[in-house]
Amino acid sequence: MISDQRRFQQVIEEFDQANSQDPNRELDSGTAHPKELLYARRMTEWLHKFEPGASEVLQLAARSQHICRWTLPRDSYPMDRKGYLLWRTELKRFHAQKAAEIITSAGYDQDTVDRVKSLILKQRIKTDPESQVLEDVVCLVFLDYYFEDFAEKHPDEKVISILKKTWGKMSDKGRETALTLDFKDGKKTLVEQAIA
Repeated sequence: MISDQRRFQQVIEEFDQANSQDPNRELDSGTAHPKELLYARRMTEWLHKFEPGASEVLQLAARSQHICRWTLPRDSYPMDRKGYLLWRTELKRFHAQKAAEIITSAGYDQDTVDRVKSLILKQRIKTDPESQVLEDVVCLVFLDYYFEDFAEKHPDEKVISILKKTWGKMSDKGRETALTLDFKDGKKTLVEQAIA
């Protein structure tokens, strides 16, 4: 009989194995990594910092948030607002189903599987504390690792708009944590304008 901890580690390893197949690479400290594997590890890292006592289901949901994301590329949907929203909706369903398959195959009960799926689908963000924690972590990972690069590629007005939307999704604790991040001077000004 596999212990709960071994089963959990097995699932994390399977998530990572799936994400290691990502053909897209991202540099971190001078080393190229599969993009979604790096993202998954960053999610776990931030979850442990933000919510040290996170439940097993929350840890599983965080690690599989973008599982195999590259298999549903943005350009396979219309390149307009409607196409973007459809892509995002399909992505959530895909990630939830992919994670559920791996969790189920490891022997987790249906209640656990359904709970992980609910978190990935971002159901009840403002009323479910764990769903809100996951959303905060998603936002913190974006702000910590991806925001500055995003800001370099887009006009200030768009960056401020995205920051306002990000801020609106976060809890008070998430916002307080975000304000401790070390933004470069120019980017810090954009953040200040967005939250003013």
